[in-house]
Amino acid sequence: MDAISVIRAKRDGHALAPAQIDWVIDAYTRGEVAEEQMSALAMAILLNGMSRAEIARWTAAMIATGERMDFSSLPRPTTDKHSTGGVGDKITLPLAPLVAACGAAVPQLSGRGLGHSGGTLDKLEAIPGWRARIGPDEMLGILREVGAVVCAAGEGLAPADRKLYALRDVTGTVESIPLIASSIMSKKIAEGTGALVLDVKAGSGAFMKTLDDARELAETMVGLGTDHGVRTVALLTDMDTPLGLTAGNALEVREAVEVLAGGGPADVVELTLALAREMLDAAGLTDADPARALAGGSAMDTWRRMIAAQGGDPDAPLPVARETHTVPAPATGVLTGLDAYAVGVAAWRLGAGRARKEDPVQAAAGVELHAKPGDRVTAGAPLLTLHTDTPERFGAALAALEAEGALRVSPTDARVPDVRPTVLGRIADG
Repeated sequence: MDAISVIRAKRDGHALAPAQIDWVIDAYTRGEVAEEQMSALAMAILLNGMSRAEIARWTAAMIATGERMDFSSLPRPTTDKHSTGGVGDKITLPLAPLVAACGAAVPQLSGRGLGHSGGTLDKLEAIPGWRARIGPDEMLGILREVGAVVCAAGEGLAPADRKLYALRDVTGTVESIPLIASSIMSKKIAEGTGALVLDVKAGSGAFMKTLDDARELAETMVGLGTDHGVRTVALLTDMDTPLGLTAGNALEVREAVEVLAGGGPADVVELTLALAREMLDAAGLTDADPARALAGGSAMDTWRRMIAAQGGDPDAPLPVARETHTVPAPATGVLTGLDAYAVGVAAWRLGAGRARKEDPVQAAAGVELHAKPGDRVTAGAPLLTLHTDTPERFGAALAALEAEGALRVSPTDARVPDVRPTVLGRIADG
């Protein structure tokens, strides 16, 4: 077996044989296949695609380069959620304790933000004392006692993916759906959960800008989960507009706690409950009622125990930005557009996000929304509030929000287009 023959096969539009896939992933992980050779293969995959069987084998080969977690000793069924990322997407924070309060175990391995898309670990680290890194034994103990863990993935899960992801990032091959799907699913399958629900976002603030692309990715990932024995379903959800009324780290934690307390924005509550029902159904807990757990306070109790188990203080005040700046509504009428990407870039520029993985983030930075599409607004009234510890960042954030189409207000008597629903569709295999 050699790299050139594998590259040529995919370059010429042929399906890769299982032995070719197994060899090239293993050899690349060990350093036997050079970076430039894997770059060529990744580009050939982007241009010529892969069959379902090829993607399943590619994913299995990446899983085989590392360890697999085992939760079979837990007395509860395991179920997990993965989001493809967006702006204001704090859903994991109320969702994990809610599903645990309903009887499941939720081993939620999460990541950090990059660019305009926020990261769950950055948000939780705004809580004083909370730590993202815990070992496998501690994770099992918390799952047994509390039912939910949100933490960083260990280095041993699918190391081939970590190496290949970095290569794709610098070779223009990030957009390949087979490579995106196998990247996500290799880690989720290696995580060892029994059921998985995918939140695949579509819109300006999502990685997949169109609903068709989001559906293709969702179908590919659902097929991968099914082929690897993990019961997998996907919801297609909107990311043209930010989720909820905040984008930032401490700001989003505060909003998540509001949801757990029985309040919070309607779209965040709706999506949290929709995903909770899917996770519980996939885990076989069909009689559980997440709406009752949310209203009755058991989800909040589980949240507090989950945060404390990872060293956090659920009663500690969250960080507050030293400086704020108000963006007024440009006219009186109905807000018909609030672009998620523009808001995400503004939050990033205020310090809530990072341009490189090693960059620090500000816990208190971000954007607070005072209206959502469909709401009536008055000229000069607060539309957004920008938060940061470094006021010299306001100019760059405002530039993102002043881009054409970022904020749209229509006259009150104009025909206002319907607001896109939060959940756009559902994908299941078979």
